[in-house]
Amino acid sequence: MHPGTPQEPLPTPGALTPGRLRQAKELMLRSSLSIIEIAAVCNLTRSHFSRAFKVNTGLSPQAWRLLARMEKAKRLLVTEAPITHVSLECGFCDQAHFTRAFSRLVGQPPKAWRQAQAHP
Repeated sequence: MHPGTPQEPLPTPGALTPGRLRQAKELMLRSSLSIIEIAAVCNLTRSHFSRAFKVNTGLSPQAWRLLARMEKAKRLLVTEAPITHVSLECGFCDQAHFTRAFSRLVGQPPKAWRQAQAHP
C-alpha cells in the first residue's frame, strides 16, 4: 500500500468485511440462494455468517432479506405493475405468501397500501 492510497475500512471485530457484506447483500437481493448457500460463498458456516451479518446490520440475514424485499415491493407497488408480478419480482413463491408477509410487516395488504399511496 502506498501513502495516500485509499484503504477499505477495517471491519468491526466479529463482523463481515465490507466486501463480504456487499457480496452477501447482493446475493440476498438478486438470487434465490439460501442463507446456508450465501454463507458458503463467503467461506463461513451458517452460524458464523449469521452472527457476523447481525454485527454489521443489527438484523439476522433472514430479517434483513425480508425487509429489503418489502422495500423493493413498495417501490414496485407505486407503479402500475400487477401485484402478482410484484410478488414474484420480490422473491415470493406466490401472491398469497407475499400478501401475508406484506400485511404482517406493513400493517395492511399490498392493494390497500397501493391505494393509500395513490390518494394521500
